[in-house]
Amino acid sequence: MSESAAGSSALIRMQAVGKSFGSFKALDGVDLSVASGEKIVVCGPSGSGKSTLIRCISQLETHDEGQIWVDGVELHDRSSQGAHVPGDIGMVFQQFNLFPHLSVIDNLMLAPMRVRGLGRQEAEQLAMQYLDRVGIAEQAHKLPGQLSGGQQQRVAIARSLCMRPRIMLFDEPTSALDPEMIQEVLSVMEGLARDGMTMICVTHEMGFARRVADRVVFMDQGRVVEEAPPAVFFSAPRSERCRSFLERILHH
Repeated sequence: MSESAAGSSALIRMQAVGKSFGSFKALDGVDLSVASGEKIVVCGPSGSGKSTLIRCISQLETHDEGQIWVDGVELHDRSSQGAHVPGDIGMVFQQFNLFPHLSVIDNLMLAPMRVRGLGRQEAEQLAMQYLDRVGIAEQAHKLPGQLSGGQQQRVAIARSLCMRPRIMLFDEPTSALDPEMIQEVLSVMEGLARDGMTMICVTHEMGFARRVADRVVFMDQGRVVEEAPPAVFFSAPRSERCRSFLERILHH
């Protein structure tokens, strides 16, 4: 399906997307469009569908209902092995998911060599470029276990960037970190945002949302309840559910 046939020039478009786990409806008729270069922060209470939303975009989960287009190509619910998807979309999780027995640089080189077919030298140059980009080039030959949590998460971001994605998805990337490490990871994410990366970030870091987001999306019970630019979202939330969520999170 062409991008024009998708009815939108959005880089990501979700239309009436649903996803159930048994009798639990994790996503319930979600509509969302994300333009190229746009930064979206998704927030909401636990179990509201935030992680499922981005896992469906990355095809780690397959949606049961509705349609998702990435760059004008429809992601089919059952045949999710669209060759463009793994490369177009980088994903960073709460847990770092690094191979503990491989050095930092080998963690980064793995996918470009196996998936992209890069030679060792080229993959090594690419890996060093992105380790430098996230500020930890000097850690290249250590094992992940020798690094702090914040450093490991920056390695995980660099590993995603090695695949040269057009879209980066972040699933609560700072929630497993000690408070003093959170800012170093957010700084890297802010740098990516400044460079024009299309980003969807599931996070409770509302300061980050104010500084970086073009739009904040609030989810509850599998639905998008409201979305607005940060200035509007934080000063004048429309729904009672969103108001009480912000009340809790901004004053805890």
